[in-house]
Amino acid sequence: MKSVRRPYTARIVAAAAVAVLFATVTACSSDDDSDNSSSGGSSAAVPSDAFSGKAASGAPVRIGLIANEGGQAMSLPETREAAEAATKYANENLGGIAGRPIELVICKEQEDPVSARNCANQMVEQKVPAVVVTNTGLGSIIAPIITKAGISYVTALGGSQAEITSDNSYVWTAGSNTSQAMARFAKEQGMKSVVAYSIDSPAATGSLTRMGGPAFEAAGIKFKLITIPFGTADATPQVSAGLDANPDGVLVYGESTVCTSVLKALNTLGSKAIPISPQTCAAPEVVQAVGTSGVENLRVFSSADTVSDDPESVLYRTVMEKYSPETATQGYAVTGYQGMLGLVRATAGLTGEVDQQTIGNAIRTAKDVVLPAGDGITFTCDGTAIPGLKSLCGDTMIVLTMKDGKLTDPTKVSVAKQ
Repeated sequence: MKSVRRPYTARIVAAAAVAVLFATVTACSSDDDSDNSSSGGSSAAVPSDAFSGKAASGAPVRIGLIANEGGQAMSLPETREAAEAATKYANENLGGIAGRPIELVICKEQEDPVSARNCANQMVEQKVPAVVVTNTGLGSIIAPIITKAGISYVTALGGSQAEITSDNSYVWTAGSNTSQAMARFAKEQGMKSVVAYSIDSPAATGSLTRMGGPAFEAAGIKFKLITIPFGTADATPQVSAGLDANPDGVLVYGESTVCTSVLKALNTLGSKAIPISPQTCAAPEVVQAVGTSGVENLRVFSSADTVSDDPESVLYRTVMEKYSPETATQGYAVTGYQGMLGLVRATAGLTGEVDQQTIGNAIRTAKDVVLPAGDGITFTCDGTAIPGLKSLCGDTMIVLTMKDGKLTDPTKVSVAKQ
């Protein structure tokens, strides 16, 4: 068996990093590393035209790539590696962009304002026509610099106001609208009340207060928010207080320590409510700490499906196996893959000159682009996917169910339709 690098280890010590976690609700398997090459055992086939050998040629198209890497709060090199894998795949099989090979201009921002600003300014100085951002909690700093220069800001996920409402910003998915999707899901499940246990961070509680609570209330569901201090090892008192309302569902928002303490308390107290969370609470370290029975039937909301036999999921694992075999496919890697390959697909009709204007026009006019690793979800960047959030190109999220410690059974839920 080949050696595969361990999945990311991230130490959350700042609100910006927490914001990344809530914006980045990616689909990952909670398997151990031996399942990294799971495509080999899949019963589904890679799409027949996926490896056409249509290689790019000519002068390269320089595309910016800003990756969250090297910081003290959080470092996710796997997102850059996945974006690079998608680039190699596109150059060898999809004709790059406009038939020309993609050359990446890479900047590693360290999740601090100085490096974020420096990376954004570097992209402007390099005069790239588009920048792919793998994921960041500092989009409010990066996006304005890039978009005001007329450069397309592209990401699979976006949580800041600047990312989801600016001209020249394009977010392939429903962004950080996780709580709205959860409200839709809760309504479909017939829930009458939910309690949200959230890490006590402005990035999390602010989003739940502004968007989550109103979304649940609009769906006719009572909503209660209980905050959990960062690093709380035993959340039993807070969880018990929430369960007094006998909720039908419980939402768990937090980094791994909060997820672990809340899920343990829910099990200790014998909660019968359906547990719901973003991807962070399905991390391998949480599953290990809580135990497979403790996360059984946890519903996890995500922008990607990396675990099923859907052709797009199989393609993701196959591309990663071929072009970046040492990168674990679990966790946040898929955000880099989605961002880069989404740009290639959105500009598939582009011919001739490649510059800021033609890239932007190609993205805005592309219709029903297949979201990479998206379980059949498509995106269109005409500003109508979610009313009031013109930069969001999709309105659908994926819900996976934890069974025997693994994420399974991806289904889809709309954010916009209530």
